[in-house]
Amino acid sequence: MVSENIVPSGNVLAKRYELLTLGDELLLGLTANGHLTYIGAQLGRRGVLLQRNVTITDEAEAIAAQFRESWARADVIITTGGLGPTCDDRTREVVAGVLGQKLVFEPEIVKVIEARFSRMGRKMTENNLKQAYRFERGEVLPNANGTAPGLWAEQDGKVLIMLPGPPNELQPMFVEQVLPRLAKRGLLLDREAYVQIRTAGIGESALEMRLAPIFERHGDALGVAFCAHQGQVDVRVSSPSGKLTFAQLDMIAAECAASLGEDFMCFGQDSMAKVAGDLLRAQELTLAVAETATGGLLASEFSGICGASKFFAGGCVCYSNESKMQLLDVPECLLAQHGSVSAENAVAMAVGAAERLGADYGLAVTGFAGPCGGRNENPVGTIYIALHSPQGVWSKTLHHPGPRATVKRRAVNAALDWLRRELVRASRGETTMGSSHAG
Repeated sequence: MVSENIVPSGNVLAKRYELLTLGDELLLGLTANGHLTYIGAQLGRRGVLLQRNVTITDEAEAIAAQFRESWARADVIITTGGLGPTCDDRTREVVAGVLGQKLVFEPEIVKVIEARFSRMGRKMTENNLKQAYRFERGEVLPNANGTAPGLWAEQDGKVLIMLPGPPNELQPMFVEQVLPRLAKRGLLLDREAYVQIRTAGIGESALEMRLAPIFERHGDALGVAFCAHQGQVDVRVSSPSGKLTFAQLDMIAAECAASLGEDFMCFGQDSMAKVAGDLLRAQELTLAVAETATGGLLASEFSGICGASKFFAGGCVCYSNESKMQLLDVPECLLAQHGSVSAENAVAMAVGAAERLGADYGLAVTGFAGPCGGRNENPVGTIYIALHSPQGVWSKTLHHPGPRATVKRRAVNAALDWLRRELVRASRGETTMGSSHAG
């Protein structure tokens, strides 16, 4: 096992990992290959570079040929898909044949499958028994969210991990079962291989210039990588040579965070909504949202957080003027004078959401997400955001032209970042909002 305090060099964990994603639906474009993105990211965080991903059909010959090739060259092979009950699920049987292992019927798996069907009020069909087989020299990875268990086998000094295809089944199994097993065997780190600094509201090039003086002091001992997303940029600091300990990396990251001020969002992987939610919860404050252009996307960011009811009062999606008046008490005369896409309406929506739902903060978004709509004074991509707080209410105007989905995402990110910054200031006892328009 690699020491927790030392960052290993690349040679320590020089094991070859390959991922085989199976399914005609992937090759036909009916389903996106999210497994590569997810598994690659999870392994990367733990110091492992996924060397190759091959997507293959459900045909037995294709599975056997590719598995033989990967088994000959890789140390760890992960397969996804083909473990279910239907006739096109062949992965278990084909791989067992290549490895020369018998498949053993496991009654305990049947009991688990039957119990799951019973909870859903359905009767288990006979073809589900196909999922109750494991390798004779292997282990079962329980699946708490589906009927097809995963499989684990170690042979010829290699590790085989077979996982079901549905993401809601695969992802918790990978985090809760696969990663701990691999770490126990020294095949990846038992913590993240780098420290991630998550930022918001600052561009990638400006961020590099801001942090360059800190990075330059450590020379080649420090590895730095940037990853830009919509509305935020991540910086990962590591020590590929092993010259710096994790404790030293933590200190470097802390110095970066201090130099960034409010542009620093968090360490690690938390979303902007999660960071804002934690700030609300810590200050025992609540939030309500109101949306038009973003169509519930803003509320979804919060409702996806476990324990959101502690700080999230709820939200309203109000497209028509009538719904704005009925649900948020937006005055009809205000809409007639300024229109539904205006700073004045955004302010009224934010206030209405907070007052109607009894929240401390109200966050509202309205605008033209496109491709239709828009006017000369408010072209497509014009977004108004308003924030009501115990100190007052303000609005901001954004211009983010682009495809509809991009405009909506940028609007949500901008709203979340504004809320986050105001909550950071409130936590320090500051009462002046950073804003562009007072309502």
